[in-house]
Amino acid sequence: MWEKDIDINEVKEIRVRTTVYFGVGAIKKIEDIAKDLKAKGLDKLVVVTGKGAYKKTGAWDYVQAALKNHNITYVHYDGVTPNPNTHQVNEAAKMAKEFGAKAMLAIGGGSAIDAGKSVAILMENPGKTAEELYEFKFTPEKAAPIIAINLTHGTGSEANRFAVVTILEKNFKPAIAYDCIYPMYSIDDPALMANLSENQTRYVSIDAVNHVVEASTTKAASPFSIDLAVSVVQLVGKYLPIALKDPHNLEARYFLAYAALIAGVSFDNGLLHYTHALEHPLSAVKPELTHGLGLAILLPAVVKQIYAEKSHTLAAVLAPIAPGLSGCPSQAEDAAKAVEKWLFSVGSTAKLKDEGFHEEDVDKMTELAFTTPSLGLLLSMAPNESTKERVKAIYQESLTPYNK
Repeated sequence: MWEKDIDINEVKEIRVRTTVYFGVGAIKKIEDIAKDLKAKGLDKLVVVTGKGAYKKTGAWDYVQAALKNHNITYVHYDGVTPNPNTHQVNEAAKMAKEFGAKAMLAIGGGSAIDAGKSVAILMENPGKTAEELYEFKFTPEKAAPIIAINLTHGTGSEANRFAVVTILEKNFKPAIAYDCIYPMYSIDDPALMANLSENQTRYVSIDAVNHVVEASTTKAASPFSIDLAVSVVQLVGKYLPIALKDPHNLEARYFLAYAALIAGVSFDNGLLHYTHALEHPLSAVKPELTHGLGLAILLPAVVKQIYAEKSHTLAAVLAPIAPGLSGCPSQAEDAAKAVEKWLFSVGSTAKLKDEGFHEEDVDKMTELAFTTPSLGLLLSMAPNESTKERVKAIYQESLTPYNK
């Protein structure tokens, strides 16, 4: 029972702040959002997207129509890439300022939403750059109003205060968390996610699982973050295989989107630790590495490292994908192998060596985990002492599979 890991004398903060329109057809709510923006005088927007998904999903047709209906003008930045970087944020912010945008609308997955949140901060902090923001050279207290149309079931960014952007020149991929970047409105429409590729479907869902494995086991974990985690893993365990087999199954997409949404709320409350802190250096050095894949590679070794400290919680959270765990601390390796077996069963079979990382890279990755701004905070939230030896062990044991 995960309740055994809860200290009832610790006071926890429970966060649920964004209005999210959720369900098949939710994109039509952009009409109501546009009406409200106009009424609030927010009639000039910067729209932040990647190159194609905003159009291919059909979201753009609804957005254009709603903005036109309510006489809202906009400037559009479509240069966001997976693992977005500070140059993109600076370019979009410059465009927004020159246009006189009053609010920011992001359409896409976590990359577009995180970049858009960062743009929203710079819009209200003239003279500041994305590099300064992500190296924590100033602390923003305000941002332009944020609207997010989420196109993947993995990010959680549509409902929390987090954003991640890479500083390419330093191989830094920090995370920020500020109350001013909770979206005012978000849309999660599973119908917009039906054309995600097999790999996108796989890795965004694995991202959601990682969010809750961490959020349920940090020092800040609460009954709320743990309870959400139990639901997330149950839903992903059930519906990810269905979505992989039948991409247009809207019931599967619906519950994967719901899992990702509440996973975002879970880590907004419980925060994150090893897996994200160690993945960020990987995709900072190799931006072509899919974030969810990097997390999948690291997850079994992270579970092994933290199992003894949070065995009751992990036995409960992982039960749908790693059955048979009793909560005994000695089951750490069994838990790691079971999680890896599940990952392989849903097609995530790569390890670090398959992605071009080798033993000689471990020291560099370890150093980045401890020197990248913000990652030290994540490491400090781990349920045990986040020593360099532990971090190295996670990287080393993620080079090759446990199950051979």
